[in-house]
Amino acid sequence: MNSQFPVPLSGAAASTLLWADEESIEHQARNQLRRVSTLPWVYGVRVMPDVHVGKGATVGSVIAMRDAVCPAAVGVDIGCGMAAVRTDLVAADLPDDLSGLRSAIEAKVPVGFERHREPVDVVRHRLGGGWAGFWDRFGELHRGVRQLDDRARRQLGTLGGGNHFIEVCVDDEQQVWIMLHSGSRNIGKELAERHMSVAAKLPHNADLPDRDLAVFLSGTPEMDAYRHDLEWAQEYAARNRRVMLALVCEAVRETFAGRAVAFDEPISCHHNYVATEHIDGLELLVTRKGAIRAGAGDLGLIPGSMGTGSYVVRGLGSAESFYSASHGAGRRMSRTRARKTYTADDLVAQTAGVESRKDAGVVDEIPAAYKDIDAVIAAQTDLVEVVAHLRQVVCVKG
Repeated sequence: MNSQFPVPLSGAAASTLLWADEESIEHQARNQLRRVSTLPWVYGVRVMPDVHVGKGATVGSVIAMRDAVCPAAVGVDIGCGMAAVRTDLVAADLPDDLSGLRSAIEAKVPVGFERHREPVDVVRHRLGGGWAGFWDRFGELHRGVRQLDDRARRQLGTLGGGNHFIEVCVDDEQQVWIMLHSGSRNIGKELAERHMSVAAKLPHNADLPDRDLAVFLSGTPEMDAYRHDLEWAQEYAARNRRVMLALVCEAVRETFAGRAVAFDEPISCHHNYVATEHIDGLELLVTRKGAIRAGAGDLGLIPGSMGTGSYVVRGLGSAESFYSASHGAGRRMSRTRARKTYTADDLVAQTAGVESRKDAGVVDEIPAAYKDIDAVIAAQTDLVEVVAHLRQVVCVKG
């Protein structure tokens, strides 16, 4: 077990515990954490080892509030998270040239700003029930997004860009896995930004230390509207990952058409979301922004960068961390700085052995722009136990 962490954040108002050395956290992120801790509704803040600056609230933080929610503590990609499934393929089954497998995945799943020409047939892919009711609720969302119905339907089962990815990985026992990272696409962002704009104008937020930390209060129509839309967007994100996983599995089956590929039960987890949870005997609203739930036995996914591998973990149920763990390696430099610091040649060198894009368009995702995933895992041995270590051999990015 890790005895070094947690440590308290100096200068914080509400209880703020770090699973990182305070000095290792960038100055701006420490100040963001302190500002969050001064909000009158905050019960406590828990800070993961992948913490870095975000809009309003840091990425890699867990914030428990009494009767309030801060949309910036959720993030604009509502419901963003991970999904993974182990296959019965082994490394020896993979071809030496993996470009065909990568192309097969890219042919199934639109990336970047692209979308499907027609919505994915969820019946054909046997993607469970509840779809009609889910889409019926679209008409109840914020009126500013209702014209985006067709776009939202055709973006379901698409990857997006930035740090989102689809990977084929191999674990230490040589089993092949599929892993992906994506969220609620444009519709989640549109909803988040509209509700943040509403929150910023509410009178109780007039004197906040940062306007981006505006909150909604329980029992108000504004909170009810936000929670309604947030829960729909969280469900959209989970369904988006389910559809994508089915499409990638189909690409794998077609690539290995000479045999019947079997898949285990998928693992899925949000890392930008809100949940009502019991903390220290209190019912609180918990936001995780770049953090996963790590209750006792909870399976989670903690990815590194596009060249450094990822981890499947099981939660140890740490009450001290508000039952949480990190969501990934976390950035150590901004995208702008990464683009100024590294070249496409650097990316080629740092992603050697991975079938992936290696052009200037994804240099901001270079492994060196991220923290050391192994150090991040080592800092939270009291929060999670490692189930499997994965190294990617194919990485699809937008």
